[in-house]
Amino acid sequence: MEHKHMLILIIVPCSVTALIVLLLVIYLCTRKRGEIVSRDVEANFEVKERDGVEKDLLIKFQDGEDLTVYEILDAPGEVIGKSSYGTLYRASLLSIDRLTLLRFLRPACTVTMKEVVPVMELLGSLRHPNLVPLCAFYAGQRGEKLMVHPFYRHGTLAQLIRDGNGEAHKWHIICRISIGIAQGLDYLHTDLEIPIIHGNLKSNNILLDRHFMPYVSDFGLHLLLNPTAGQEMLEASAAQGYKAPELIKMREVSEETDIYSLGVILLELLTGKETFYRKPNFDKDIYLPNAIQSAILDHRVADFYHPQILVSQTDDGQRVVNEDHVYEFLQLAVACCSPSPALRPNIKQVLSKLEEIGK
Repeated sequence: MEHKHMLILIIVPCSVTALIVLLLVIYLCTRKRGEIVSRDVEANFEVKERDGVEKDLLIKFQDGEDLTVYEILDAPGEVIGKSSYGTLYRASLLSIDRLTLLRFLRPACTVTMKEVVPVMELLGSLRHPNLVPLCAFYAGQRGEKLMVHPFYRHGTLAQLIRDGNGEAHKWHIICRISIGIAQGLDYLHTDLEIPIIHGNLKSNNILLDRHFMPYVSDFGLHLLLNPTAGQEMLEASAAQGYKAPELIKMREVSEETDIYSLGVILLELLTGKETFYRKPNFDKDIYLPNAIQSAILDHRVADFYHPQILVSQTDDGQRVVNEDHVYEFLQLAVACCSPSPALRPNIKQVLSKLEEIGK
């Protein structure tokens, strides 16, 4: 295989042999220099057969201005996640002096480059305190595509819930995370000329910093996938419990389907339970939204949240949480999970209610 057709993400151990080092040096020295382009790039490249490009393409956005093709492709990387349409790497990039998240999109799963580039331009232009920014996009000559994002060391909301971290039971943390997610989604739904539907909202796509500030990731990713890959994404969302019941095809995602997914996340956050869970002596999984709806009707809501929530430890000391606020939070989440899209609140209403509850 010719060197110019190779995309490599490797980790070179300290004990590597001199021969391998020599081959690597030869490869780096002889590889064709990538073409670095600015953001006004929509039509300024040539597409080859099989959706490659004539030259390596690097589009750089805010906080990615110093990146180079060489640095992105040759950064020591560690696989931290895989899906049907791509792979996630944690990589060290020297020019930005911090860990970075590299998302490799499989060529067979994406739409054409002529469709991809305008979407990347849009996603790269979005900046909000609760969204994971896109810092750069790379496209190679064989159709390979890489998205460059910041890396958040404190994991995902799903990990926080699953690990039973005591911080997850604090009311002010629950409010901070839920309001931050809603603010990010509000930006996508209402602050842009054309709303962007997240399309794959779930607790595993909410990243956290050390202050438990949430950052929504993967928004708009479905726009980059072909129909087959998009449907596989939707099926995974259904299996994990986040898909709205009316949603059949990925192209049908809407603000209402995002709200349904948000409701499920709010229920996870408050109850500390995963979307599907199992009771002792039960041989079937229970779907969390259904269980909460039944609990509200049977006046058993207190069975579904940790008692520590009612005594919230804040920076100002300990205070008792109004149980009515917890109940309102549950009611809001259940409303988001209504089987009827028309009965779900919009994101402005959700955000307003969360801010009212969290005061």
